[in-house]
Order: sequence, then C-alpha cells, then structure tokens
Amino acid sequence: MNPLDNDIKFVSGVGEVRAKLLGREIGVKSVRDMLYHFPFRYIDRTKIYSIGELNDTNTSGYIQLRVRVVGKNFFGEGRRRRFTLYVTDQTGKAELVWFQGIKWVENRFELGREYIVFGKPNFFRGELSMIHPEVESVEKALSRKEKSGLQGIYSTTEKLSTALGTKGLYTIICNLWGSVQGKIVDYMPQYLRQQYGLISLEEALYNIHFPQSAPKLKQAQYRLKFDELFGIQLNIQTLRSARTSVRAGFLFPKIGEAFNTFYTDCLPFPLTEAQKRVIREIRSDTVSGYQMNRLLQGDVGSGKTVVALASMLIAVDNGYQACMMAPTEILARQHFATIVKMLGKTSVRVGVLTGTTKTKERRQTLAALEAGEIDILVGTHALLEERVRFSNLGFVVIDEQHRFGVEQRSRLWTKNNNPPHILVMTATPIPRTLAMTVYGDLDVSVIDELPPGRRPIKTLHYYEQARLRLFGFIREQIEAGRQIYIVYPLIKESEKADYANLEEGFAAIVRDFPLPKYRVVACHGKMKADDKEESMRQFKCGEADILVATSVIEVGVDVPNATVMVIESAERFGLAQLHQLRGRVGRGANQSYCILMSDEKLSKESKTRLEAMCETTDGFRLAELDLKLRGAGDINGTLQSGTAIDFKIANPALDNQILQVAQQAAIAVLTIDPTLTTEQHRSLRELKERYSTDDNRDFSMIS
Repeated sequence: MNPLDNDIKFVSGVGEVRAKLLGREIGVKSVRDMLYHFPFRYIDRTKIYSIGELNDTNTSGYIQLRVRVVGKNFFGEGRRRRFTLYVTDQTGKAELVWFQGIKWVENRFELGREYIVFGKPNFFRGELSMIHPEVESVEKALSRKEKSGLQGIYSTTEKLSTALGTKGLYTIICNLWGSVQGKIVDYMPQYLRQQYGLISLEEALYNIHFPQSAPKLKQAQYRLKFDELFGIQLNIQTLRSARTSVRAGFLFPKIGEAFNTFYTDCLPFPLTEAQKRVIREIRSDTVSGYQMNRLLQGDVGSGKTVVALASMLIAVDNGYQACMMAPTEILARQHFATIVKMLGKTSVRVGVLTGTTKTKERRQTLAALEAGEIDILVGTHALLEERVRFSNLGFVVIDEQHRFGVEQRSRLWTKNNNPPHILVMTATPIPRTLAMTVYGDLDVSVIDELPPGRRPIKTLHYYEQARLRLFGFIREQIEAGRQIYIVYPLIKESEKADYANLEEGFAAIVRDFPLPKYRVVACHGKMKADDKEESMRQFKCGEADILVATSVIEVGVDVPNATVMVIESAERFGLAQLHQLRGRVGRGANQSYCILMSDEKLSKESKTRLEAMCETTDGFRLAELDLKLRGAGDINGTLQSGTAIDFKIANPALDNQILQVAQQAAIAVLTIDPTLTTEQHRSLRELKERYSTDDNRDFSMIS
C-alpha cells in the first residue's frame, strides 16, 4: 500500500480525536491530504523582533518575540471570561490574551521567566497584544533543531486553531515526513521534467513544507503549480478532443425568414459590433459540422439575450426547435415576455414551461412541443423532465449557467438523437486565465460593449453617518417618479456577524417612508413563492416604490424605472456579487446610482473592493481583481456548479505564464498519446484523475 494513502490518525501526534477534527475542519483524512495542505505564508523563525520596533503600520502577518512574564489576570465571567498574560522586554510591554483553553494555559507560565512568543500582532491605542499566541520556554525553543529556517503558516479554522494551532499542523508534517521520505513516486515522466525544468516531486513536497532556501522554495512552488494546472489541462483538452474529433453537429446552412424579419423589422435598436461578432462566431460553428459548445460572456446589460434569440432563429430557419433554460421562474417568465414581444412581427411560435405552469396548460404545451408546433420553448428546470419531448431540438441556450449543475445541463443533450448545439451564457465576467482552467473545453465569446444610450452607473460609498443624506436622496428619486432597491446580506440578525439585516431594515424603511406616500415591499428567499412573486410583480409594475430584498434579486429582475441600488453592509459581499447587484439598475434612460453602505471599520481587502466598485463599471476588470483578492478556489463555486476545481497552490490570475506552459504540455502529450496508455505516460493517469471534475458528458453517444 502506498504510504501516502495511510490514515492520518496513525501519524504521531494525531490519533483518533484529532484525525476526526482534521477531516471535519480542513478535509485532511490521509497522509497525502496533509502533504498537499500547503503553507500559504512563511515566516523566518530565526528572526526575533523586539516589542519596540513593532507598530500597526509596519507589521502584517506572524512574528516572534522574546519576552519575560511580569503578570497575569482574569477578566469577565462565563463565556466572556478571558486570561491575560502581561509580558515585557527591554523596549516595551505587551499583552497575550486567551479566550479559550484558559484552564490549559493559566498555570503554564512562571512570573519572571523568559519565553518565545509566536503570533499575529494586534494594536489598540498603540498597545501591542496577541490573541491565542504560541508560547514556549526559551530553553526549549533554542534546543530544538528546525528542519528549515522558514516555517510555513497553514490555513486553519477556529476550532482547529484552538486544538492545534499552526505550530501543531507544522509538527504533524514533521512527524509524518519520516514515513514517506524516499517512498514518494513521481508520476511526471523524466523527459517532461527535463523539458520544463521541474524538480522531483519528493524534493518539491519537502521544500514546500521545509524550504532549504528561497530559490528551493521557488522551484517547489513552480513544480506543484505546474502539476496542478497540467492535471486540469489534461482533463480539459481530453474533453475538447472528444468533442471536436467527431463530426456530429447539426448543420444550419441557411439564414431564412425568421432571422431576416427579426433583424430588419423587430430589433428595437441596432446591434453593437460585439453582438454582430458573436452571432458570426455562432453562425460559423453551426455550419462546421461539429457540435457547438460555446460560452457567451457579457457584462450586465450587454445584450446577450438578443444574441441568443438571433441564434435560436437560425435554428428555426433550418427546421429545428430551440429552447432557453433559466435558473428562476422570474427570469424565465421575463425572457418569455421579451421574446414574444420582439417576435411580434414574425410567425415564430414561442412557449413557456415552468414549475408553476398549470396542469392543463402544461399538457397542451408538451403536446404542441412533441408535435413540432412550438419553435422556441422557454423555461426553468422543468425543461429537464423526462416527459418534455421535442420534435427536433437543435439549439439549446442556458442562461446564468453557473446556477445549473453539469449533470442537469447534460440531460438536455439527450433530447435528440444527436446532441444539439449548446450556448451557455453568464453575466458573471470570468477572467481569461480562469476561463482557460474552468471552461477550456468550450469556445468562448465575449460581448464587451454596452448598447448605445446606456448611461454609466454612478457608484458611491457611504458610511453609516451619511444615513440621513441617503434617505434624502431616496426621497428625491421617488418624488421624480423613480424606484429604489435596498439589498441586505441577511434576513435576520445573526449572533455571529454584525451586519445589517433585512427585517430590521424593512421596519426602519417603513417607519421613515410611511404609507400612503411611499409603498414598500420585501422579497427574500424564505418567503413563500406566491408572496415573493407578488412583491416582484408590484415593484415591476410600478405599484411599489421601494423593494427591500436580499441578494435573491441578483439575477433576473429588469425594471428600467429603478434608478437606485442601495447595498447595505456592502463589505459583506464579494466583487462579483456587488457588480451583479449594481447591474439591476441603469436599464433605462435615466441616470442611475449604486450606493454602497458600510461600517467605518473595514479590512484592507474590503476597502479595496469598495474602492474598485467606485472606480470602474468594467466587470472584467473587477473579475480579475476578485480573482487576485480571493483566489481561484474561493470564487470557482460561483462560476460553474459541478466542475469545482480545488486549487491548492496555483492561482490562474497570478500564474498565467505557468498555466500557458502547462496547457501546451498537455496538448503535446495528448497529441501523441490521447489515452495515456504508453508506458512513459501511464503514470500521468493518476495526475489526470486527481484533477478530474464530475463533468460526466458522454461523448460515446456521438457516432
């Protein structure tokens, strides 16, 4: 048995209890899992700071101090109880504070004795303190021979930090290394290691945890990032090859009456050059003989729906049916109404099918669909049901595709003998570097222009003290006949987070904007479907002036008369979500505003996000920044349900050069050995399998 597959509980210093905690908190169950739980930062354990040289402007991250204990005390009662240790050196004084594990630490320290303290410094009114630091006697610290002068800092959780701390995780890594040293099999062929300048896997894993020098650490990081991106690309390029190796796509050779009538008589505004370019790209796919699998990116309000409709009409002109699937009832009904209105001068037959469609109407729609009497069907997840049968489905549009799992989407492939052409759309801008890793098997189109006449949204950041000014502005807008969104991160007050919540906010808004002059409605995910629909209907029809909501309205609400989006506790939202929410306004001819409300105490990252929102409305610039701030692993879940990539060390936004080299390497290997069955490539299967997703699209059905 491979020692890397051993249960983590058998490693010295772990045991049954800690093993369960490691598995539950950070997903570490085996020795391999622990080895691939990489440090996210390193500190020089050979350097010891003095208290006097630290302040809140020159310190970020973990540091070491050599201090003498001069006092200790207890404060508070029950859950609020804390233990404080007073320490000093020749340059100043500091406090070490524990809120948990007090019984364990209170008798460990002797007055007058020196200790080495390791932790993250905090400053309050110029005074230095450390919360839950690691402390050991000077004698013990100096007698220990470290494997490396640079000690890794490992990501942890509150519970794990209390039980082990970052030093505890480091100790486990030290203890397990002896059992795997000399036994780590390198799956990378020797010729690839030479070609791309890669050190051995064992050397990389050793130096990522115990760097012997800064250059060795850099080599280790490069090798492990390459492995991660190369493994992902092996999967992506295999999918792409499977799709493009068989000529099984429906041919749409002609442009006919439906498209021409729509283009010349129905368009409410001229298409932008970007929209025309994307339609040409889709047109090129549908005459190639290969099945199209295209991702359409477009910022909020860029006109993706018009492009999708034009593409579906090409299918209709060639004797095929088309469908559009949306993630919510609101969005599906909105698309249906828009399409029916825009196709008024054509003979194209449009149907709608959602979870709330009445039984009689559903029966009629299904019969008409199977008989070929519906050309375009718009709907929700209801389209995936077994009883939904098309006469000849040739083109599928999936809107806000990250809301659907891969398995859900793949059900649409079976609605015809051969898979239809697929166009997936997203209004969440995806950086090119991340698109290469998550959507590398798809062709990507981008609409990077807004329709003419759209005014840029003005984004402002207000602190709580500007609340009266905000209310005055809201009144001005309502008096001018406009409507307002107010969005909260929470429905109810949370004990764990001090953020604005909808229930209190709704009560305050009703108090400050009373009936009959102001009409206020609420909408959130805990409401009954009918109540939520009624609130949305009232706001959309102009019967309500203010909609108080959670981020449930992030997608699928189109109210051109709404000109103000107020986002409470804006620091609570990520950049992509803030941008999506901002996109709910600016849909009419009037100037629109997005107002970000926040507390004055903001983290550096929160401040950066809110400043970026005020500086630009370019969703792609914001997406790149979001990727750099949060990392690919954090934001991947918002991109594509069912294909989550667990990036351990690589960051596509920062490692673009490595990504491109890894992509070229994967293409080269698969060109000479598509199934990885030759002796020199067989070991790469393990790497490919480790980074495979649950994307189960079955290309064997294409014959």
